[in-house]
Amino acid sequence: MPAAHEKDLKSILSKLRYTDDARVVQQITEQMEQVRARMAGIKHKIVVMSGKGGVGKSMTTVNLALALARLGYRVGLLDVDLNGPCVPRMLGLHGQSLTLTPEGAVPPVGPLGVKVASMDFFLGEASPVRWKGPMDLSPVWLGVMEMNVIREFLADVVWGELDYLLTDLPPGAAADKPPVMAGFIPDLAGAIVVTTPSEVASDVVQKSVTYARDMGIRVLGMVENMGRYRCPSCGAEHELFEGDTEAMCEVLDVPLLGRIPFDRTLATTFDKGTPLLDENYPTIQRYREIAERVVTLIEYKRVLAERL
Repeated sequence: MPAAHEKDLKSILSKLRYTDDARVVQQITEQMEQVRARMAGIKHKIVVMSGKGGVGKSMTTVNLALALARLGYRVGLLDVDLNGPCVPRMLGLHGQSLTLTPEGAVPPVGPLGVKVASMDFFLGEASPVRWKGPMDLSPVWLGVMEMNVIREFLADVVWGELDYLLTDLPPGAAADKPPVMAGFIPDLAGAIVVTTPSEVASDVVQKSVTYARDMGIRVLGMVENMGRYRCPSCGAEHELFEGDTEAMCEVLDVPLLGRIPFDRTLATTFDKGTPLLDENYPTIQRYREIAERVVTLIEYKRVLAERL
């Protein structure tokens, strides 16, 4: 935790009528130090967010992770959706678990060597995350509990040396949740935003981009998902949603990283936990192109920082 933030938290606690007997500040500070230590060997950390559910954010995250692995990078994938983790199932890892060692929790390795950590590894079949206490708890305190779980989870996972870590953030049921979670990840390279061209999704996504920037998060670019439908028989693409993602990107001054059509063949394989890995498949090639653009953006930022 930055010194300024720790000072602010201590100031708030000092105004309460009760002493911090549980040493909350100390615990949080130690956890954040542990998170930084765990992620010290990761060169580039990227979060994938949407602000709107149902736009295919997890599918995008998974395929970008696989695309980066195909490019020869060492990749990790972190699924921090507490209530609906689905990344392990998509990658055929459902039912596996983290390996607990004296050094910490070692994530299982999925297709193409991608390391995966997810809350799904702690849950039984169809088991939801249940919080102790009455269900009418204040949303504020429920949010605090979720943040504590995420922070502890990040502090426990042993990633080792990675070139890229992609974090699949939960959909923005609360607009501020993804940026707050992203704030737990030290030295964040930036965020990739996923949207559909629909007006409903675009409206919410624009607000999420603005909020993320206000939180100091660099938006690397936007991925348009399911704007078109790819015919499984002939491969032709047809319009699925109306909208203009390119115009939205111009307004927000955000690069459009690429467009991914709804692909029934691809979706079916991931839904069954047998991810399509054919690098020559047209939609897989689209993900590769997006991954290459992301690498270029990050490398450009690195070179620019070195020159300055």
